[in-house]
Amino acid sequence: MDQGIVLDLSRPPPPVPRVGAIGWLRREFFAGPISIALTVAILALCVWVGPGLWHWLVTQAVWATPDPTVCRTAAGACWAVIGQKWRVILFATYPYDEQWRGGLVVGLLGVMTAITTIRVLWSRALLVAWIAAIAAALVLQTGGILGLSYVPTGRWGGLPLAVLLFVGTVALGMPLAVVLALGRRSELPVLRGVSRGYVEIVRGLPLVNVLFMASLLVPLFLPEGMNPDKLLRAQLGMAIFFAAYSAEAVRGGLQALPRGQEEAARALGLGAWARTTRVILPQALRIAVPALANDVIRAFKNTSLLVVIGLFDVLGGAMAALEDPAWSRYYVEAYLFVALLYFAICAFLSFRARHLEAELAQGRNF
Repeated sequence: MDQGIVLDLSRPPPPVPRVGAIGWLRREFFAGPISIALTVAILALCVWVGPGLWHWLVTQAVWATPDPTVCRTAAGACWAVIGQKWRVILFATYPYDEQWRGGLVVGLLGVMTAITTIRVLWSRALLVAWIAAIAAALVLQTGGILGLSYVPTGRWGGLPLAVLLFVGTVALGMPLAVVLALGRRSELPVLRGVSRGYVEIVRGLPLVNVLFMASLLVPLFLPEGMNPDKLLRAQLGMAIFFAAYSAEAVRGGLQALPRGQEEAARALGLGAWARTTRVILPQALRIAVPALANDVIRAFKNTSLLVVIGLFDVLGGAMAALEDPAWSRYYVEAYLFVALLYFAICAFLSFRARHLEAELAQGRNF
């Protein structure tokens, strides 16, 4: 066997030489004539638009008032609409007196997500902690036990609903994606064909169509009296969609792995299960991290589509808040707030994904 194609994962890559601030600016913004022209054009646009935008956003804005008529005479934005309607935007139709439970759900799952991006904490204990956290989040949202009042899923909404569906999408979809990726590389024609057909069909459908089918068509094909909860159907639809895209990212990692790795594992006498779980998958997933990070971030943004099937996430909460005639004209501010919220969460996920990618680049596997 040619030992030259076996990856040496014990030796970290050579350090990247550091450059100063001037060198970084020259490389990123002034690398050539086109780069210089684009940089100058963007700076000119910022100088032209920036002052007026700053005045509208900050200096001439109304930040707090219970009276919407005050905003009508102001020259800037009316951020007071956020102060008056933030509970509706963040929690939608969830009972007002129980919204603290939704806040705990967001905090709990947010902390668990942040912990999961720390490579040194990966262990079976983390998996157990995730199972306990998801169970606790469902108990908090649903209630009916431990002295908590029962809240049906039809009244769930806002940021807690988006976070729960995001976590469920990744938790359910990622194992399915790995199975599909392995199935597409299987030597069994039936398994390979089923996996390929699943991926190609689901990837050829918009997520809106998948949600509509899960919400409206699935109950028509079920036996009479059997009607799964709409939220559960939406969750399964999002997980199925996520798995189809992530499977291709995992398959790319499998294809990028040199065949010498599997040959070396065979030479050591490892069985098919041990070869896959101890040699092939850890390295393939490490290669696929950048693409998988994109799919994970997209999964959170896709929660904004729930409004089309009558589930109120943050965007749906903003739309509900703007039904108040007194504040309806300030929709730009409300949607900007929602956009900034999504941007902050996705930027955090992107930052942690880059940090994780840098750690894995040092030769550590999953």
